Amino acid sequence: MDGINPAQSPADLRLERRIFAASHGRDLTPEERETLERIRPPRTYPVRLAVQAYDGPIAMLPVAQLYVRDVPDLSPPEGKDLLQVLWCPFDHPIMPRTLLFWRSAAAVTDIFDTPPEPPAVQFDGYLPEPCVLEPEQITEYPDHLELSEELREQLKQWSVPQAAEEDMDPDTYYDCVLSNAPGWKVGGWPAWNSTDPSSQPCSECDTGMEVLMTVATFEEGDDAGNSWSPHPHPGAGPFPGHRGYNATGVQIGSGYRQHLFVCPAEPEHPHIELMT
Repeated sequence: MDGINPAQSPADLRLERRIFAASHGRDLTPEERETLERIRPPRTYPVRLAVQAYDGPIAMLPVAQLYVRDVPDLSPPEGKDLLQVLWCPFDHPIMPRTLLFWRSAAAVTDIFDTPPEPPAVQFDGYLPEPCVLEPEQITEYPDHLELSEELREQLKQWSVPQAAEEDMDPDTYYDCVLSNAPGWKVGGWPAWNSTDPSSQPCSECDTGMEVLMTVATFEEGDDAGNSWSPHPHPGAGPFPGHRGYNATGVQIGSGYRQHLFVCPAEPEHPHIELMT
């Protein structure tokens, strides 16, 4: 595929990341420049769109594998203790479409040494970097938009002295420090950064859906101080300058979060995706 966002092979995207990581703090070598130009040739204008057909199934990309023993708040269907989240390497239309698989870990015996990969990925940010999870249980609170006007005003007044101590705006102190922890998480509350709060009823039984998981572009918020810093260490990202900031290499939209909502009455009912 060639066009405004030409798709790249997973191998080329990983090679590109390795080159940028290795060249951090120095100039690119001629060989590195040549490789990067091969991966992303200079564009010519006007842009010509051409689609190369691919005959055959396209593998989904692994996003997360979570065990109930590590994340007890998962609330899986009866007899299941493993959640696998995959997504398509292409836009649908503004974020990758996800699939959820609830499994019994003991029943998963036929494991590939090398999982299949798609021939191409539309965006670099749709190819997650392998990460080892260290689940940490935290407490967060609803977005201020989900609270009553009276409670919002009380929180604002309460936040004035605390915000002053940390040189923060009292109008945003609650959301930055107490509500909507940044980063990837299971459960918790949705962030309403780009849309107003809205109910998400299950398409099968009309039960109000709850957040199962949040896939976030950033692990830390610029305006949250150290309130949500990962403990005990920040982890590493695909580039040295991104340590603790974008460890997964994932980008949702222009830097948003992708919430996955599931039905609490029956987790295997169709889930809902929402970007905020």
